[in-house]
Amino acid sequence: MHLRKIAVGLSALVLLSTGAEARGLLDLIKLPAEHQPHTSRSGSISQGAALDLYSNKQQRASFDGCADLFPSAQPINTATVPATMKPLALCSDNFAVLYSQTSKTPLVVVERLNASQLQDAKGEERTNQFYADPRIPKGARAELSDYRGQHPAVDRGHQSPAADAPSTNAMAQSFALSNMVPQDPTNNRKIWSKVEADVRKFAKRADGNVYVFTGPLFDPGYSTIGNNKVWVPTRLFKLVYDVSSKRAWAYVLPNAETRIQKPMDYETFVKTTGLKLLGNLPVTGSVGRT
Repeated sequence: MHLRKIAVGLSALVLLSTGAEARGLLDLIKLPAEHQPHTSRSGSISQGAALDLYSNKQQRASFDGCADLFPSAQPINTATVPATMKPLALCSDNFAVLYSQTSKTPLVVVERLNASQLQDAKGEERTNQFYADPRIPKGARAELSDYRGQHPAVDRGHQSPAADAPSTNAMAQSFALSNMVPQDPTNNRKIWSKVEADVRKFAKRADGNVYVFTGPLFDPGYSTIGNNKVWVPTRLFKLVYDVSSKRAWAYVLPNAETRIQKPMDYETFVKTTGLKLLGNLPVTGSVGRT
């Protein structure tokens, strides 16, 4: 898979790609269910408890432990991201994050959804226990304080939705700030929530695995929040690829109060964003309706 350009504001451009050398990597290591977060009085998770949510393999900055979350088991090759973006590869039970220590946000979050997993997710209780990702050095990550007291207010917007998490541990991991971008509250709670629900509805009916790529776009004029200067996206995207039907479609929406627009086909998505996330995977159609 080869990703071309992702808009990052001003004159900077992020180049992303995946390569054939990524094939054959180890399967995802899942943490036993008894590893559950401990909460403090503030309702957040301590850094020690947060680190316990991740297996030893997941604590390393590599996609080796979650190659199976990518189509054809070909993870994004972080070596093709400009060094100025300081990329990190992060694995979780249910999603993979290509993270930028410059923007302090994910660049792309990848999930593999299917009917069985979403059935498991249906019974999981949302925890709302947000935490700074302990795998990322201080100063290179978003902190809880960055999101507080903002005017206008911003939400901590999940890229891999909590409602997709099929286990207690996966649910807890979904609240890491490495899975978040500063998001307009109306966009996050209404428009984007509807997009996420539509994708789940499709994945429940699909004949096999559906891969979902979600991330921010930073056009010229983007702003920042907090002492760590967390970049605020101007737009967000969600690309869906159904392996069995080889159909792909995407949503690209402003990070603002807006209406849901009709999904675009993959070719239009690539032209709109510069992101060729599916590389050479076959795409034979788009979505009729979700």
